[in-house]
Amino acid sequence: MNTEELIKIEDDYFINTFTRQPIVLDHGEGVKVFDIDGNEYLDMFAGIAVNCLGHNHPALVKAIQDQAEKLIHVSSIYYNEPALVYAKRLVDSTGFDRIFYANSGAEANEGAIKLAVKYTGKSEVISTVDSFHGRTIMTLAATGHEEYHEPFKAVIPEGFINVPYNDIDAIKEAITENTAAIIVEPIQGEGGINVPDADYLKQVEEICHENDIVFIVDEVQTGFGRCGTLFAHELFGVKPDIMTMAKGIGGGVPMGGILATEKVAGAFVPGDHGTTFGGGPLVCAAANAVLDTFENDNILDNVNEVGDYFIEELKKLDKDIIADVRGKGLMVGLELTKPGAVYVDKLREAGFLINCTADKVLRFVPPLIITKDEIDEFVKALDEIL
Repeated sequence: MNTEELIKIEDDYFINTFTRQPIVLDHGEGVKVFDIDGNEYLDMFAGIAVNCLGHNHPALVKAIQDQAEKLIHVSSIYYNEPALVYAKRLVDSTGFDRIFYANSGAEANEGAIKLAVKYTGKSEVISTVDSFHGRTIMTLAATGHEEYHEPFKAVIPEGFINVPYNDIDAIKEAITENTAAIIVEPIQGEGGINVPDADYLKQVEEICHENDIVFIVDEVQTGFGRCGTLFAHELFGVKPDIMTMAKGIGGGVPMGGILATEKVAGAFVPGDHGTTFGGGPLVCAAANAVLDTFENDNILDNVNEVGDYFIEELKKLDKDIIADVRGKGLMVGLELTKPGAVYVDKLREAGFLINCTADKVLRFVPPLIITKDEIDEFVKALDEIL
């Protein structure tokens, strides 16, 4: 079938929840992907910051192939070696004490909120405007976009308070004796690549400690090297009580998780939470391969070097249409003075995949293996199109 015929299948059979780009991707190699018509694209989006090692990475592919020949799924009723090995590696390298495996970022955030509520016995959660924590009913309530809440107001739970991001006074004013947790992204992704003041997260941490509130950091988009450290909260010198993760964790396979301190994690007992697919041998084998590659190929060094270069090259673009360039590592936003959707289309037609978030922010979250030469290729095309 050709592109038009395949896209018509979605029109006829899918529940309409996405506005997709009109291409059918077929395969990838490194930082490039190819559609079924043979067109080549430089992937500056990486599956929304998921494909951290790019496409068809040999170490990741081999790990998945080898594990698929042994066991794909066993359920959480039994132990499996890849999950146990990965748990020890990640906990030891992050300074947390306990891990829970999930399947997505939304599920990780849902579990984190449940854990905070169980630990504190309280029922209010503070989150921030323009945040994004997921599309389940509870994580939707935590997400700071009123337009997402509106169709589901009848079932949105009470107890979620949205305050402006990067505004410590707003958090102080929102705290009550019933506040269980504060959940915040180290850098907002869907909200427009918003980087907080250097001391913002530290102040949030201090407020949480002073008031016996659980400090949750949502690293679903910012984690696994995206911002130049393994997790972005490290950039700000804080130690959360709970951290959530997903996206880059498995290099493309669906996986998420929660890391927590011993003190907070102990609130859960068997029956409080669970999952059928979380921590399966296939996804954990992939996650181990991602960590192996980070260590063997100095991925974080590349993120910092190429990320800094990328931001500086973007800042050289002297265009009235550019309002701001911001980000950390390879999580970069280019804010325009007018809506950016048309530039997503123009760049796709020129062979580059990006997206636009917060209406006017072009978001760039390429694979972490991208090179300076590939950045030059993209910036040249972006310059011409702008």
